[in-house]
Amino acid sequence: MSNEMKRLTAPRSWPVKRKTSAWITKPSPGAHAIEESIPVNVVLRDLLHLCQTAQEVRQMLHDKLVLVDGKVATNLKQGLGLMDVLSLPKIDTHYRVVMDRRGKLQLVQVPGAKASWKLCRIEDKTTVPGGKTQLNLHDGRNILVEKDGYKTGDVLKIEVPSQKILDVYRLDKGSMALITSGSHVGETATVDEYTVTRLSADNLVKFTNGTSTIKSNVFVVGAKGSEVELPEEAAI
Repeated sequence: MSNEMKRLTAPRSWPVKRKTSAWITKPSPGAHAIEESIPVNVVLRDLLHLCQTAQEVRQMLHDKLVLVDGKVATNLKQGLGLMDVLSLPKIDTHYRVVMDRRGKLQLVQVPGAKASWKLCRIEDKTTVPGGKTQLNLHDGRNILVEKDGYKTGDVLKIEVPSQKILDVYRLDKGSMALITSGSHVGETATVDEYTVTRLSADNLVKFTNGTSTIKSNVFVVGAKGSEVELPEEAAI
């Protein structure tokens, strides 16, 4: 697999200009798939315009001026995906990665208090030796819990970088959800019904506005309203 990427072939989820140069940074393998993440270099240089070259980005990382989910970022190819938090402590500025209505990953500025936590969807669960349950989250995290009261599709509000669970937003009727793919990508809607199928077909989530989509396209963002700012509300 090539370590290089041309701008013209960059994932459509990247909100970057395609013809300004031939090449663009390819994300390192990590928590998010290439199609679902943007490298730190591209974020700082092409989206936030804090740097003009990759060398300037390297200097920022060397000086420990960039945090991702509360931890110092050291790799300019590190991918930022849905709900990740980028912090610039020196200028007290913070951003959250969300999805807009064009299916593009966007950075929305958030206050410092909201930069201390992020939302993570439970993708799978595993029982580990000792009887504890391991929750496997959408951003590659694994959290051990003593008591298993969670279901796949539920979303955890966790403190970063400690991973302390602050709250849980369940995939239940009345919850607010962000649609992350499909014809209604980037829209938020209130869950009306979650249908579990016994066949090979994907489970279906129906919304009060009459639309529906498969479970993997649904990211719960709050019990009644959205806990996160969306691009249409506060885009950079």
